[in-house]
Amino acid sequence: MEQFIQDWGYVALFLYSFGGGFVGLVFAGVLSYAGDLNIYVSILVAGISNFLGDQFLFFLARKNKNYAKEMMGKYGRKIALAHLMMRKYGSFVVFIQKYIYGIKTLIPLAMGLTKYSATKFAIFNALATILWACIVGYLSFVAGEYILSLSDDFKYVGLGIILVLFLTISYIFKRIEK
Repeated sequence: MEQFIQDWGYVALFLYSFGGGFVGLVFAGVLSYAGDLNIYVSILVAGISNFLGDQFLFFLARKNKNYAKEMMGKYGRKIALAHLMMRKYGSFVVFIQKYIYGIKTLIPLAMGLTKYSATKFAIFNALATILWACIVGYLSFVAGEYILSLSDDFKYVGLGIILVLFLTISYIFKRIEK
């Protein structure tokens, strides 16, 4: 299993981070603490992929408005929340959306539908991504000691604990949203 993670971990992290990446980066941080991955490479891979994913969504909405509107149609409440956040926080919403489950992919789409400057979005997205990747990557790396101490012999049990924790938090957010 360790060799598989070392061989394919960064590829999986890149693919997962393109559409979000929070949980993937947490796993990579813990695996970096365990010695299976390198924390600096994990932060870099997740950051680049996350930046590219948000840029893709922004330009998808910018160049194909009808498809983006159709895609976002089933997320009515989340779209409303995204628009409220854009009005309330302005450009700072690019930083906030990196940490909020459920609207992370909707903010770039919603901003792409508006006349928001693509250059300004790219700059804020780059800064937000660097901050996000460093904070989440470093904190998960530091938390790796605690998480892995919960399962002295089986580090993957510790990762399972993380997964259950994030699924629980995700469930709670979905209940609050309803």
